[in-house]
Amino acid sequence: MKFIAVIPARYASTRFPGKPLAILGGKTVIERVYEQVKKVIDDVYVATDDERIRKAVEAFGGNAVMTSPDHKSGTDRIEEAVEKIGGEVDVVVNVQGDEPFIHESQIRSVCDCFNDSSTQIATLGKPFGRTPDDIKAIENPNSPKIAVSKEGFALYFSRSVIPFCRGIERNLWPESFPYLKHIGLYAYRREVLREVTQLPQGELEKAESLEQLRWLENGYKIKVGLTDIETVGIDTPED
Repeated sequence: MKFIAVIPARYASTRFPGKPLAILGGKTVIERVYEQVKKVIDDVYVATDDERIRKAVEAFGGNAVMTSPDHKSGTDRIEEAVEKIGGEVDVVVNVQGDEPFIHESQIRSVCDCFNDSSTQIATLGKPFGRTPDDIKAIENPNSPKIAVSKEGFALYFSRSVIPFCRGIERNLWPESFPYLKHIGLYAYRREVLREVTQLPQGELEKAESLEQLRWLENGYKIKVGLTDIETVGIDTPED
């Protein structure tokens, strides 16, 4: 299969304007991300709406694609970029532009999901800890949880704790069930990416503010790869 990776990168950010161009260990954040992805996928592109980011990417020898500033989601930006890139593509991998510590094994795990011909979209999950203290991390609404089928496909994503362990003290939930944290790395079959960007928002997505629920609500199958690596995203200058 032919894989390409697209890294959406915007200059505007409420908490950290210019984040892709921030210097991290002597290189920009976007260059760090690009280097990590390049270890696994040969064809890597940065999709941006800002000339400063385009110039920075091309300065370190990377590929950049200019896209509209009006996109409401990174998925829409990726679709435009893939259209402009052209050529034969089987799977598009979406790596967030603020994940300079993403590990190559995580990218491989998502790519391997497509060895299953029924996979339309793939993402990653990481097991939460299993001690009573880990209930705080599990309850964090900024860490969406995934419920998966026996075949490894997502049944639901939620900011709430899923499932609810009935009849068990809440601090004992982590040892009672293998809770799974969602890691926001995605990959799509080419035709599926085109289709999902045409879908209107659904009620589940509006309720939870999780775009992937739009895809589930419309019947798409999302395979969940597993990782035991915790990465650090860059959201603020302190990060």
